[in-house]
Amino acid sequence: MAYTRAERLAIDTYSKCDTREIKYGTAGFRSKADQLDYIMYRMGLLAGLRAQDTSAAIGVMITASHNPEQDNGIKLVDPMGEMLAPAWEAHATTLVNAPDDGVAGVLEKIVSEACIDTNKKALVFVGRDTRPSSNRLRDAVIAGVTAIGGEVKDFGIISTPILHYVVTCYNDGENYGKATVKGYYQKIAQAFVKLRSSSSSHGNYDPVILFDGANGVGALAMTEFLNHLQDSLRVTIFNKGEGVLNHMCGADYVKVQQKWPEGVPKTQNVRCVSIDGDGDRVIYSVLDSEGRFHMLDGDKIATLVADYLQELVKSSGLKLKLGLVQTAYANGASTAYITKQLGIPVACARTGVKHLHRMAQQFDIGVYFEANGHGTVIFSTVAREAIQAAAKAKEGHAEKLSQVLDVINETVGDAISDMLLVESILHARGWSVLDWNEAYTDFPNRQMTVTVADRAVITTTDAERECVTPEGLQDAINKIVSAFSKGRSFVRPSGTEDIVRIYAEASTQEEADNLAIQVACAVYELAGGIGDRPKASMLL
Repeated sequence: MAYTRAERLAIDTYSKCDTREIKYGTAGFRSKADQLDYIMYRMGLLAGLRAQDTSAAIGVMITASHNPEQDNGIKLVDPMGEMLAPAWEAHATTLVNAPDDGVAGVLEKIVSEACIDTNKKALVFVGRDTRPSSNRLRDAVIAGVTAIGGEVKDFGIISTPILHYVVTCYNDGENYGKATVKGYYQKIAQAFVKLRSSSSSHGNYDPVILFDGANGVGALAMTEFLNHLQDSLRVTIFNKGEGVLNHMCGADYVKVQQKWPEGVPKTQNVRCVSIDGDGDRVIYSVLDSEGRFHMLDGDKIATLVADYLQELVKSSGLKLKLGLVQTAYANGASTAYITKQLGIPVACARTGVKHLHRMAQQFDIGVYFEANGHGTVIFSTVAREAIQAAAKAKEGHAEKLSQVLDVINETVGDAISDMLLVESILHARGWSVLDWNEAYTDFPNRQMTVTVADRAVITTTDAERECVTPEGLQDAINKIVSAFSKGRSFVRPSGTEDIVRIYAEASTQEEADNLAIQVACAVYELAGGIGDRPKASMLL
């Protein structure tokens, strides 16, 4: 067989240690780090084949993002910075679940089905986060790539957005930017500084930021950015790595717990920017003069960005279709504000940026953000060319729009790029974070999880807003929701573990909490919940 050596290494060194069937999820594979060696090796094999299949460099990012430090994971990056193509997600699932002595057969089947010329070069770019396990797992990926004769370029410890960026630039002939880590920092920072210089600061805007680095790679990235921002922002970095990754800090903690991050001083009227463990999610928060906590999540960012871009497009005389993509997790108040106040079309996609990204491509300018702070803006070729032509002709605000375009990392959600975009808009409008927050008021909401024996019993439709199975669960949810003012709730299975996620919103926080608990109890009863019955102490 052609892949005898690859299979022998799978048997002797990277033997399968998990008998459960696992699936490539919305963010690749994630698990406890000590269970991932064989998965990393096999994904190295797959990345090499995908590189041959596309005749392009493929990215492999070793990270578990916002998960606890003892976890890790892997996700593959396609040639233009996209998430892995759906057909190859299926190949990944098949390869990972194959027995050790079946690896060669699966590889040969993939080659046959995809009609891959195995004589082509296989180039794989690898990046990793700061977890203690990432070095070892990086070695397993490299072993997989080299087992099929591929070549690896190891970028070391970098954020997920940087890996997406360099993959895109390399495969695009550096039309998008230089395919180096330095090139990433220079392009975005220079565009930001230029944009800031085109308008003077005024009003309530203050360039002071408390930066919550989640004790991860994003803190390192922010430190490097400060070397390029020419003192345009006054950023103090906290949670730089002295604590436990993502523990009581970072974007996910602030969003889900709706709390100020530990490790950041509670300074009133100074905004905190929290990112996650691999630097692709961002959440703003602030304590007002009375010490009350305010959170500005992905919905708030999306509305701010979409409104500003619409303003620039109109003032430039451009006829471009702008739209915003959300998920079911988007707060109902944000959707109403976007559609009724801003008049911007809104589409709803399944959870996971790969789904939002694809839907955003339906627009000339697609703004997409999950409520968790993961998102970006993408421009079609038509939009990009129209903006550049209008900027050259100095029409309206087209030149400013072209500068905004270069601040954005279109390849994937990028916490720091998104932060710089938000800061550019607040600066241009002379707004404080509290001014921004006054655009609309979120409906109170709450999230919970229920552990189940098998998450596959939960299936959904309508972008995960309606539960199909188990039978009777959606009827139960509808009955519960009907008893609450402005009530809304949905459930969805986790993509990586046997838990069901519950989202609820209502007119008051107490009602949102009660709604979440009641829906969680319905899931527990009808979907095979295990462990303790849901109760108030389990609210996220």
